[in-house]
Amino acid sequence: MADQLLSTVERRETIPESYIRPESDRPRLAEVTTDNNIPLIDLASLEKQRVIAEIERACRTYGFFQVINHGISNDLLEKVMAVGLQFFRLPAEEKAKLYSDEPSKKIRLSTSFNVRKETVHNWRDYLRLHCHPLEEFLPEWPSNPESFKEIISTYCREVRLLGLRLLGLISLSLGLEEDYIEKVLGEQEQHMAVNYYPQCPEPDLTYGLPKHTDPNALTILLQDPKVSGLQVLKDDNHWIAVNPRPNALVINLGDQLQALSNGAYKSVWHRAVVNAAQERMSVASFLCPCNSSVIGPAQSLVADGDAPVYRSYTYDEYYKKFWSRNLDQEHCLELFRSSQLH
Repeated sequence: MADQLLSTVERRETIPESYIRPESDRPRLAEVTTDNNIPLIDLASLEKQRVIAEIERACRTYGFFQVINHGISNDLLEKVMAVGLQFFRLPAEEKAKLYSDEPSKKIRLSTSFNVRKETVHNWRDYLRLHCHPLEEFLPEWPSNPESFKEIISTYCREVRLLGLRLLGLISLSLGLEEDYIEKVLGEQEQHMAVNYYPQCPEPDLTYGLPKHTDPNALTILLQDPKVSGLQVLKDDNHWIAVNPRPNALVINLGDQLQALSNGAYKSVWHRAVVNAAQERMSVASFLCPCNSSVIGPAQSLVADGDAPVYRSYTYDEYYKKFWSRNLDQEHCLELFRSSQLH
């Protein structure tokens, strides 16, 4: 099955039929705009209240923001990208050892999104790694390239600390106790996707990943510093390019924060497009509630007498529902709206 990997094939002149989207569902790259007002938050700012206010505005209006001075060194970010690329350039037989298309497998190399279910594939290979508790999963991670485990595990630890810090700031921005969200989410799982988007001869016909929202709580994305590919849906009607900024990380709200905020904050629709001139890498780190945690709107965010926007559910219930559907179907949270609202 590993022969399905895009990263093991020489450059193509056209893309195979199985990657071509129907005409109504293509990226229409010429219509994508840039937005010079994408929130950029300096986490080294001494004005904590201002940072909290900026986060609140970003979460309500955009559903994502970029952070600088986040505490993860530029040297480490560069090493993460470099070792990820080295991995995807390994010989096919080396990569085949890790290949699996079983979605529940915690450490696997795969392609597209869910190759067993989907009718049209995505122009992407990815390495999925579970990262917490690190000592439990580390032995199964790739040991080739030689420096892979050391570099990626260092990054995983630092990303987790950053993610927990951001959840505290997001809690405060909602007027909740700083540790409120962290307590609700329980002992959070953490996993990562090291994404490889090969050069694509016909980028207008396919996606690296089609539009989706993230089912987890918070996503921290390290973008390729040289190649743009992330796009976000703004105001429900047009796509904006989120161009990489030096040393910045993209912070994306997941579905669970939309539910916890009673719909005040957005879990943003986003997608990855591909590039005719260059390959592209990205590393997405996900903080996820523990499976048994019960998610629902914080009591103080539901006005007296109003029904909450979403019913309470366990993360396990949500995640199973998410994986049973196609990536770009209606927002999975719609299935959890309070019955009183219908």
